[in-house]
Amino acid sequence: MHRRSFVAGMGAAGIGGLWLPAAARAELPLADDPFALGVASGRPMPGSVVLWTRLIAAGEPGEQLSAPIPVDWAIAEDEAMQRIVGRGQAIAEARWAHSVHVEAGDLKPSRPYWYRFTVRGKASPVARTRTAPDASERLAALRFVFASCQQYEQGYYTAFRHMAAEDAAFVLHLGDYIYEKSWGRELVRHHEGGRTTTLDEYRNRYAQYKSDRDLQAAHAAFPWIVTWDDHEVDDDYTDDISPQEPSRERFLAQRAAAYQAFWEHMPLPLSFRPQGPSLRLYDRYRFGDLAELYVLDERQYRSHHACRAALPRNKVMRECAERLEPARTMLGAAQETWLADGLARGSTRWNVIAQQTLMAQVDRGEGEHRAFWHDGWDGYAPARQRLLDAVAASSVRDTLVASGDVHSFWAADLKRNFDAADAPTIATKFVGGSITSQGPSPARVKALLARNPDLRYGLGGRHGYTQVALAPKAATVSFRVVDTVKEPTSGIATIQSFTVEAGRPGVSAP
Repeated sequence: MHRRSFVAGMGAAGIGGLWLPAAARAELPLADDPFALGVASGRPMPGSVVLWTRLIAAGEPGEQLSAPIPVDWAIAEDEAMQRIVGRGQAIAEARWAHSVHVEAGDLKPSRPYWYRFTVRGKASPVARTRTAPDASERLAALRFVFASCQQYEQGYYTAFRHMAAEDAAFVLHLGDYIYEKSWGRELVRHHEGGRTTTLDEYRNRYAQYKSDRDLQAAHAAFPWIVTWDDHEVDDDYTDDISPQEPSRERFLAQRAAAYQAFWEHMPLPLSFRPQGPSLRLYDRYRFGDLAELYVLDERQYRSHHACRAALPRNKVMRECAERLEPARTMLGAAQETWLADGLARGSTRWNVIAQQTLMAQVDRGEGEHRAFWHDGWDGYAPARQRLLDAVAASSVRDTLVASGDVHSFWAADLKRNFDAADAPTIATKFVGGSITSQGPSPARVKALLARNPDLRYGLGGRHGYTQVALAPKAATVSFRVVDTVKEPTSGIATIQSFTVEAGRPGVSAP
């Protein structure tokens, strides 16, 4: 056993994790398939990846194991698992829902690996992962996909079945992995339980989502880089309050439960384990000399909604002075500084900023009256200005922004001044649709396009994900759309592609 692998495995147990009082030792048996929630990998670095699984008990859904359980893991250079390059043992504990987070190290950069877990003689499926290139590698190409918004009830995960067959280095998931409540029309399946507010309820919701075989296939095919949006906790929450729970004390208890369940079910390292209602999630990845990826957290630190006492339920409101106050933040001061410093020191060909929602200004009013959606970047205009100023000041001249949240596909030009028709474009924005979550109608998208010239392309009423192919001289971005989410085996097609040439930011004509 590599020493680093041994240390990582023991780290999962914690100092006191190997002892439980006698009253807690009554143990349910493991399920016949203890890995029924699948396996996953994430946080790909040049010499390491995180491997994940969660054990489940026999019995009714939601039954919990109690005793600590040793879980063996191995990672190999071949799918047959003959050329093992790392192995170890982690301890799955009740306090972390018997999830396992292994930091497999001593790996070679820029190559595929295969891994599996074993517990009490039962083996998980073998899954594939991939390490990132070395920071100094001259990289000719990088392919990845990004996705978001997968309301379980509103459709089947057909898009994930197709995604698993993609040629990609990683999946970038931009939030709304679960939904805390039921909503929508023409539902094809149903949540077990009501709105989630407690740790057990969040755990059970993740378990239900992760039981989907198409989602498992996408996890087993690539490493995932993840962030969250609001539905992993509560719809439209901001920092320490929610429209559903204005009590700061009660909401922070709910947020702590949600953050813990998120960590328990994502391929995140031990160092990301939450501390109560806090979890440092924003992160940076470098892929050779070609691209640097900044993954943002736009929920945990943001200012409360502007003019929230008068804000309607849909968060769209005509102009209010608070929206433009300079102190308002989407990212929080520490994350803003971290991002600006990283952009200033950039040395790759491309910057990619991964964040949750549509960044271009979108006037949603009618006639001469402007109106803006306060839960998106338009509700935090000064913070957006600071971010775009940092993009413009970066030594890296080409920036793509990848987003989700709004359940529709968009391509947009990003400018430092959206109200000046002749302002230069400094970055290119793509919103990758939703896996299943219902969004605006085609007619609504058409109306927004007509009113907002910086929105260059929009598509509503369809579902899927986005491919990105980066090269030193150009980026190709393709919207992949399934025929329907109401049938689990429906087909998929590329509905629109864009090419962004290096040195020429902005959306090419569709």
